[in-house]
Amino acid sequence: MVELTDADLDESGSQRTCIVTRRKGSPDELLRFVAAPDGAVVPDLKRKLPGRGVWVGADAKLVAEAVKKGLFARALRGKAQASAALADEVALLLERDALQAFSLANKAGAVVTGFAKVEKLIADQEVAGLVHARDAGADGVRKMGQALHRAFGAAGADVPQLRLFASDQLDLALGRSNVVHAALRTSPAASAFLMRALRLSQYRGEGALIGAGLDE
Repeated sequence: MVELTDADLDESGSQRTCIVTRRKGSPDELLRFVAAPDGAVVPDLKRKLPGRGVWVGADAKLVAEAVKKGLFARALRGKAQASAALADEVALLLERDALQAFSLANKAGAVVTGFAKVEKLIADQEVAGLVHARDAGADGVRKMGQALHRAFGAAGADVPQLRLFASDQLDLALGRSNVVHAALRTSPAASAFLMRALRLSQYRGEGALIGAGLDE
């Protein structure tokens, strides 16, 4: 296996190199990892931890492959030890980060719940995205998709519809009960949440529900 060069590991430019695929991308497209003082490999989601960082594409399979092949130790050039469960640990951190952003969006007044209120936000064309609980009924998801189609026409298919969290997780994030469907009011807080949620979706290999249930 060809070793990564210093140029591959350079963090000063606008591009980073995935230690698994060797593909280059922006920091927003990859995940940064560093070695803690005890040698453990830890994810650095905010990209602020000191020391040499190495990068992996934002995909659980790539993180698992990096662990299996010992790529973190090679790239960090030390006795760095990556947990066998590192890919799952990253998923939990990304999930927690997204739910925290959802909570902050709610505090900023950017989250609307309740079927009627969500439909109104869609009709007013102020919606940045929809969040459905994993356990939401198919009929409710379909009706939300139809509401998007009525309000936006074909462009409704471009509005993100996310189904990443269980209803009890949404309840906890919003501090209310029985959250099944929620809408995001167009705002910086909504954009911040969507960015994190879509990164979680990509990492898990679960796409956003784009254009679900648009048939009248």
